[in-house]
Order: sequence, then structure tokens, then C-alpha cells
Amino acid sequence: MIDLYSWPTAVDIGKGEQFQPSFLAISPNNRIPARVEVLQWLFWQVAGLGPMAGQNGHFKVYAPEKLPYAFERYEKETNRLYGVLNRRLARREFIAGSYSIAGMACYPCIVPHAAHGQDLNQFPDLKRCFDRIAARPATRAVYQDVAVPYARSNALSEEERRVLFGQTAANTRPAGDGAA
Repeated sequence: MIDLYSWPTAVDIGKGEQFQPSFLAISPNNRIPARVEVLQWLFWQVAGLGPMAGQNGHFKVYAPEKLPYAFERYEKETNRLYGVLNRRLARREFIAGSYSIAGMACYPCIVPHAAHGQDLNQFPDLKRCFDRIAARPATRAVYQDVAVPYARSNALSEEERRVLFGQTAANTRPAGDGAA
């Protein structure tokens, strides 16, 4: 069984009920819909931490022009999301209680924390969990050759830039599907 909280069936966001302690215990991100299980945190990563941290890194490293608004926007949102995780981890070893796909999905978004303008020392419970995951043998094996995330900077060739950032819907067609 899955408990689902949404508006207006359980939480009236127009009245600010998403900020009440009883709802924050269910959804520390103060967002709806909220699902109560490991998938809640996996969806949180997919819809929040992953995209926001990704945009943070993209604009700081790859954007051809430096946009202060984008820097500030994504750095602040990444910081807010780190705060959500830090609060969640205050009484837990891992995000979903035990090591799970939720922690596995969030960890890579936190690896480039310095490049994202974040100091993990400001988030002691998140840092504790991050260090615990970093110490796992499988994590060490995967990241052994990753010295500094985003160390490459934005010195991409035009071909690399086209491949990484120039894709359109036309590129998603499978070969031989008959589409022109």
C-alpha cells in the first residue's frame, strides 16, 4: 500500500498546509504529491536534486556565456535541496532509513558539491551520509578515476559541444524507422 498526499485531497497548498509540521514529516521538501516510501526520495531526486544540480553544473562549467542569474538561481536551489537532505538525515543513517536506490541516486548529484558552490560542512548530517556512501567499496571502485568533477571546464571542441548540447527530437529516432 502507498500513502499518497496531493492537493486538495489531503493538503491544501493554497492555505499553506504544506508548511505545517505534520505535512513536513511526510514531505520534508514541502511539495506535493508526496508518497511515503523509498520511491518518494527517488522521485525527489529525479524531479529536484538531479535536474537542479545538473543545471547548476551546466551553467557554471559549460555555458558559453556566464550568466549570474543562472549561477545564483541554481546554486541557491541546490543549497535548499541539500538542506532538505540534511534535515531528512538528522535521525537516519541513510535517506530512506537503510541504504537504497534513493541514496544511490542522490549520491552522484552531491559528488561535485564544491563545483556547485556548496560546502558540505554546512550540512553535517548530509556530509555524514555522503562520507558513509563514499566509503563503500562499490562506490570507491566507481569513482576511483574521478579526481575532480567538472575539472575539464568548458574547453570543449565544437564537435563535443554539438554532441553534448545540440541534440533535438530528430536525434531520438531509431535507425531504420523510416522517418526522414
